[in-house]
Amino acid sequence: MTLDELKIGQKAIIKSTGGEPAIRRRLLDIGLIPKTTVFIRKVAPLGDPIEINLRGFELTLRKDDANKIEVEVI
Repeated sequence: MTLDELKIGQKAIIKSTGGEPAIRRRLLDIGLIPKTTVFIRKVAPLGDPIEINLRGFELTLRKDDANKIEVEVI
């Protein structure tokens, strides 16, 4: 399952971060690393972007970026 498939209120643990090397590096740099717990806070009315909570801060991601992150629902 990928991060963009989660519903509001669901928690998950990041399993892996994929994509092209430049995109993958950017996602890892902003804290989306394996074994991190994330919580879906909000989704925009048309589904893009999504707001997640991780490590005590909110992060907004485009759906294109979120579908490169493999997660496991808790």
